[in-house]
Amino acid sequence: MQTRAELTELTRRLVSVPSHDDETAAGDEIESWLDEETDASVTRDDAGNVLARRGGTGPTLALVGHHDVVPPDPSQVVGGDPDDTTEYVVEERDGRLYGRGTADMKGAVAALMLAFRDADLSPGPGISTDPGATGDPAEVGAPELVFASFVGEEVGGEGVRAAIDDGFVPDFAVVGEGSTNYSKSGVTDVVVAHKGRRASTVVARGEACHASEPERGVNAVYRACDAVDALREMEPPEADLYGERLSGTMAVTGIDGGSAWNVVPERCEVTVDERTVPGKRLFLEGLEEADGIRVRTDQDLPPMACEDGAFADLALDAAREGQDGDPEFVTKPHATDAGWLAAAGTACVVCGPSEPGEAHTKTESVSVDVLERCYRIYRGAAERFPAEG
Repeated sequence: MQTRAELTELTRRLVSVPSHDDETAAGDEIESWLDEETDASVTRDDAGNVLARRGGTGPTLALVGHHDVVPPDPSQVVGGDPDDTTEYVVEERDGRLYGRGTADMKGAVAALMLAFRDADLSPGPGISTDPGATGDPAEVGAPELVFASFVGEEVGGEGVRAAIDDGFVPDFAVVGEGSTNYSKSGVTDVVVAHKGRRASTVVARGEACHASEPERGVNAVYRACDAVDALREMEPPEADLYGERLSGTMAVTGIDGGSAWNVVPERCEVTVDERTVPGKRLFLEGLEEADGIRVRTDQDLPPMACEDGAFADLALDAAREGQDGDPEFVTKPHATDAGWLAAAGTACVVCGPSEPGEAHTKTESVSVDVLERCYRIYRGAAERFPAEG
């Protein structure tokens, strides 16, 4: 019961602090708690990320979250004005905590923090230490446990990219984004792959003229429509990972062209949302073979696939031990900071309390029971790390 009470209180503490346009105060809360509750080395980088380290200097396992959130609904703000925010509303009803960031993802951050503090890092049989090591976790060769909470995840992974640029590339990571109720109700699964997102703009250029003599110009809208037809003919790629089929998608989400009803347009833009899969993507550049067409990439969030089967198995074992249900390897349709870490060389899995449909809503909530479950999973993964062999 003590863990439940701590989880509830810490989640409430983190969620109440606004962090949709400035993550500083939320980072302060995390940093001060880590300083008070652990003997870890706690740092804050220039981007605002909070990092804490404990254990040895051997292989590194990172427990990863983010403390920024999307803008709140007025009902989620004390006083009701998101533009004049000093505190978010946090309520507990029927075993759930309600408020902006409870599910995505300050509840998970609280569970990660407690697991980071409580994990027993005593070397186990799978740990390779130097000859003559005493068994103290600080020995060279003993694993290092890292807690990381990033800023800017909701706007494209700004925090994690800054950390990677500064040299933060752990060997392994458990990212606490949502994986609950994916395979079935009542379980928290282990995500071994997720899609990325590439946002592109197809720019069509023509030559303007008076619409009464359209043959004198080149209609950019027509060129854009030809490009849309070519897009519709493209088959989104697929990837098979751990027995799961991950399918990409593509959707044209906007078109903008023309300046007046009597002018043949000289420019038209088409926005494209593409969900990418590991190792494959649509060949949008092929559109540029047509006259007057250029493709601009506006955002490219990388997909993720766990490249270390033994680590994935370790995480699944921890998930099985941490709950009564039967968790499975699953895939996730949303991009996360795990994609950036995986691209940098970290073997990642995603596991967390958020359920499909909870994040970014005005009724956002998280189950306290599931927060406890995730705490057990995170702690179990840390205490199993590294696997025997």
